Amino acid sequence: MSHIEHRAASPTSVRCAILTISDSRTLETDTGGAAIVSLLEAHGHTVVARGLVKDDPSAVQDWIQHQRSRDEVDAILTTGGTGVAQRDNTHEAIMAMLDKPIPGFGELFRMLSFQEIGAAAMLSRACAGVSQCRVVIALPGSEHAVRLAMDKLVLPEIGHLVREARR
Repeated sequence: MSHIEHRAASPTSVRCAILTISDSRTLETDTGGAAIVSLLEAHGHTVVARGLVKDDPSAVQDWIQHQRSRDEVDAILTTGGTGVAQRDNTHEAIMAMLDKPIPGFGELFRMLSFQEIGAAAMLSRACAGVSQCRVVIALPGSEHAVRLAMDKLVLPEIGHLVREARR
C-alpha cells in the first residue's frame, strides 16, 4: 500500500489531548497551546482535553498516562520544555514513555527550523513517538515553532500517524 493509499485510509478527524508544560505560563497566556488547539480545530480535529503542568517529569508523565488510558484520545500533543535549559525535562519524560520513537519527526522539525532561525535550531529537542497505541508529539513552547511544526509536519500526517499507531 502506498503512502497515498495509507493517507486515504486514515481518519480525517483525530481526537487530541493538549498539554502545556511551563513554569511561567497559564492557560490564558499560553499562545503555543492556543495555536495547537486553533489549528487542530480549523482542520476538523477535536480537542478532548487541555491541561497545564509545571516542567516536572512526574507531572508530565502522570498527565500523559491519564490521557493515553482514555479511549477517546488518539493523540497527545505537548508544548514547552523541549530546550536544553536545566528546567527543560520534557524530552526525557516523554522519551521514557515511548514504545516506538519516531526520530524523523525531530529531525525534520530541526531541519525546517534551521531554514528559519539558523544554527539555533539544534537546541530544540522536539520529539514524537507511539505510547500505548497513542501518538505523542512534543513541540517547543514558542508559538512560531508550534505553528511551523503543526503546518509542516503534524497536520499533514496526524491521521496517518494515528492509523499506523493503532494497527
